[in-house]
Amino acid sequence: MLATQGNYHVHDGKLRKGVFVRLKNFQTNTVKDKKIIIVFDLEVLEELGECEKIGTPQPLESKADDVQPQSTTIHTGGFYGNNAPAAPQQQQQQQSLPARTNISSTAAHANIFPIEALNPYAHKWAIKARCTNKSPIKTWHNKGGDGRLFSVNLLDESGEIRATGFNLQCDALYDVFQEGGVYYITSPCRVQLAKKQFTNLNNDYELMFERDTMVEKAEEQNGVPQIRFNFTSIGDLQSVEKDTTIDTIGILKEVGETSQIVSKTTSKPYDKRELTLVDNSNFSVRLTIWGAPAQSFDVQPESVIAFKGVKVSDFGGRSLSLLSSGSMTVDPDIDEAHKLKGWYDAQGRNDSFASHANMASMGAAGGRMDPVKSIVQVKEENLGMTEITDYFTTRATIIYIKQDGFAYPACLSADCNKKVIQIDDGQWRCEKCDRTHPKPEYRYIMLVNASDHTGQLWLSCFDDVGRSLIGMSADQLMELKENDEKASGDIFQEATCKMWMFKCRAKMDNFQDQQRFVV
Repeated sequence: MLATQGNYHVHDGKLRKGVFVRLKNFQTNTVKDKKIIIVFDLEVLEELGECEKIGTPQPLESKADDVQPQSTTIHTGGFYGNNAPAAPQQQQQQQSLPARTNISSTAAHANIFPIEALNPYAHKWAIKARCTNKSPIKTWHNKGGDGRLFSVNLLDESGEIRATGFNLQCDALYDVFQEGGVYYITSPCRVQLAKKQFTNLNNDYELMFERDTMVEKAEEQNGVPQIRFNFTSIGDLQSVEKDTTIDTIGILKEVGETSQIVSKTTSKPYDKRELTLVDNSNFSVRLTIWGAPAQSFDVQPESVIAFKGVKVSDFGGRSLSLLSSGSMTVDPDIDEAHKLKGWYDAQGRNDSFASHANMASMGAAGGRMDPVKSIVQVKEENLGMTEITDYFTTRATIIYIKQDGFAYPACLSADCNKKVIQIDDGQWRCEKCDRTHPKPEYRYIMLVNASDHTGQLWLSCFDDVGRSLIGMSADQLMELKENDEKASGDIFQEATCKMWMFKCRAKMDNFQDQQRFVV
């Protein structure tokens, strides 16, 4: 069984029948009297080629002594309620206890299920997982009566899952779980489809503690990940759908004051605080934290903060909100945090940052919100290749600017901008206005080659865009080129290797009786 984190081997076409592999991280298990290997990580040895089979392999048959009536349970000296039949009274007493703390050695828990393997059809199982988040106890009052619940997020090497305890299970287990602790949890414990509106974890299932669910703290706390992130960069938020739950990491740029709002539905007041984050995509975003974390927040600006479980909103373009089930980690000891801090200290502190709110206002001013497309999507969807003009937005890096013909001499008349022709020294003629000017005003008409992770695209950039990309007017650059061509070349070079969000119009145009594709 291949864990989902290894699916990319299949998608890339490397893992196929007949290839040689080296298992780097795996776990053996017995399910319904069959032995299986759950593979978490492997390496495809492409240099060894392919082979139909090696030797004459035979199926592994379990010995009679190995097949026990409860072969998939965890044997821990009676902790899980599997005592010898000679002591049924003691067994019943232990099963009535929902949690204990005198765990035996890890060696006794050799047959642990990975979280990723849990499903509603698995019955006798146990997991070893770290509690990465524990919610406060929540209560409710309705016609059916009163109730209380709490939930925890559990993590192992294979994945994460949410577990919830109601009423009696809430009373028995709430104090057992501590954030950061590692626990053994064994069935009976219901595995059911996850209610996505209540969880920020990437798992189709969730757990519900039952009366006889057993929870024990593990003596060995190592070997289980501390936390798992799946970061989305701030620059990519425009392509993330509204109400999606994501993880993100950024440099804390600004910290707002605590304010209070009153809920329209419950009329209860809620404290909130707005933070501004930036990252090396040169975008910023506003993130709101709520309740006690908002009141007690005392992180210094320019710290790195990793957020797990934030909700994407389209308010003001794109903004984020930390869910009650989410968490934040200040200056985490992970590669992404170290790289981000290094970038900020080297150059990011002095950079300027685009805002998704600015993009939203640009779209609103034009009366539309253009879809965000990758370059390969633009080409595959044939945008602009029909009689209809298509509009889209793409995030790409400038890799080349064509320096020949980067600007044209334009008319000085207001609202004209047509090309003028030099008829003599100090005389530039505009045919449209029927006027002659002593000099033209140069305006950008640049061809730019931009690239993202999917491909390259030529873009035609006009005066306003050219000023933003180059950082000076076309008149200034033309004068510089006439006096110092090397200096002007340096200006073009400096404008490359920078990432921008381009708002594009794609259409077919006629030029000299030929159709051409223009973006």
